[in-house]
Amino acid sequence: MFGVDSVQPVLAEMQAAILKGLAHPTRVKIVEMLRGGERCVCELMEELALEQSNVSQHLAVLKKLGILGSRKDGLKMMYWVRHPQVFEVLDLLRVVLNRQTKEIQEALGTGH
Repeated sequence: MFGVDSVQPVLAEMQAAILKGLAHPTRVKIVEMLRGGERCVCELMEELALEQSNVSQHLAVLKKLGILGSRKDGLKMMYWVRHPQVFEVLDLLRVVLNRQTKEIQEALGTGH
């Protein structure tokens, strides 16, 4: 059996890989765009105003990490977020950032 000491480094590496995958503004936008459910690449390209190759590269990173799933629907490629907990991570980051902003405002005497 594996001990805690042998599992922790692997888990930490996997966590870091997912965070690294999300550490690009375009990839965060893609995940947020999929909050409402699956969407086709053509919709993502249009909304992001990016070339298909650029969007496909970002989708490939997210899919390789297991963040996104995909399926073919005729000629369209559809993507979705595989685990809704990813949205919880982004929501928690938003809370942290809002608190940090509030703390900075208060330190500068501009908070309300």
